[in-house]
Amino acid sequence: MSTNHTVSLRLSDEENRLIRNFAEIKGMSVSEFLRESALKEIRQELDIYTFEEAYKAHIKKPKTLSSKELRKVLGL
Repeated sequence: MSTNHTVSLRLSDEENRLIRNFAEIKGMSVSEFLRESALKEIRQELDIYTFEEAYKAHIKKPKTLSSKELRKVLGL
C-alpha cells in the first residue's frame, strides 16, 4: 500500500507568487506542479548520467553494429 508524504519548503513572497501563477497557468495545483517539476528534473539528470556512463563504456570498448546486424540482434 502506498503512503503519501508531505514535504514543506520556504519561499520568498516573489518565489511563492511565481510558482503559484505558473501552476495556475499550467492548470495544475501547486503540489502537482512542484511534484511534476521535481520528477522531471530527476529523470533528466538520470538520463544524462546514463548517457555519460554508456558513452564512457563505448569509448573504452567501441563496438558498432550495422542496421542489418542490429535488426538480427533485435529479431526483426
